[in-house]
Amino acid sequence: MKKALIVGINDYAPIGSGGPDLNGCVNDARDMANTLVICGFAPAQIRILTNQNATRANILNSLKSLVSNSVKGDSIVFYYSGHGTRVANIGSDLEIDGLDEAICPHDYASAGVIRDDDFKTVLSKLKAGVNMEIIFDCCHSGTGTRKMDLALDMDFSYEAARFIPPMLEDEFYMTYASEIPLSKSSKKQTFTTKALVPVAGLNHTLWAASKDNQVSMEGNMSGQIRGYFTYHFCKILRATNGNIVRKTLDKQIAMALAAMGAAQINQTESITAEFSQKIFS
Repeated sequence: MKKALIVGINDYAPIGSGGPDLNGCVNDARDMANTLVICGFAPAQIRILTNQNATRANILNSLKSLVSNSVKGDSIVFYYSGHGTRVANIGSDLEIDGLDEAICPHDYASAGVIRDDDFKTVLSKLKAGVNMEIIFDCCHSGTGTRKMDLALDMDFSYEAARFIPPMLEDEFYMTYASEIPLSKSSKKQTFTTKALVPVAGLNHTLWAASKDNQVSMEGNMSGQIRGYFTYHFCKILRATNGNIVRKTLDKQIAMALAAMGAAQINQTESITAEFSQKIFS
């Protein structure tokens, strides 16, 4: 069975104007849901959470349900479009860059963000033989990356970065991360990719809209505000009915982003064997 959880957040608390609102994320969620139907997902098996419904509790509970109710042979998808940020990780498992990457639910200001460690806890329950695609169209950018100049051929009337700057304490720890010694119980980590990486025994692929040191953008695409990454991701899937291997999809998205002059490069992570297999299979 194919099942999906789709999250798109334009409206951040408070409801209505006032929060760090975006404009293209609900459009992205709609496009992703319709694209998954074209790729063989039954509408009844697609759960959508947008705006005030996309609270931290609702997202985590829905994701836990998606994972726990899946069995060997299922293909499941978790898609998120909204703000991303980084938060300080100063516990015993201090990461080499001192930060956790995180997504921002509608109520992040009061309920908190959802860290990569939160995702790892949920994904540790993923059963063997379940295929999972995790798709993030948000920013996981470093300190100071609040605005990037784009060398675009097109004159977009609206552009915004899907990124909430870290709080002062988080920026401080990132700035001095290289000088903060790791605790003896921590195993030194040398990877430079996103923190949400494949864990031994898990079967999932991470599709990220940008690399760690970049921002993910949204702008006017054919008269509609869209996330650049999701726009091309869905366009390619629709053109192929989902009949495409992951490494080809990854390459075509990268080429499309480069062709439009976007200052972001998509990043896909999985075990090597998964790259040569068809998505959703």
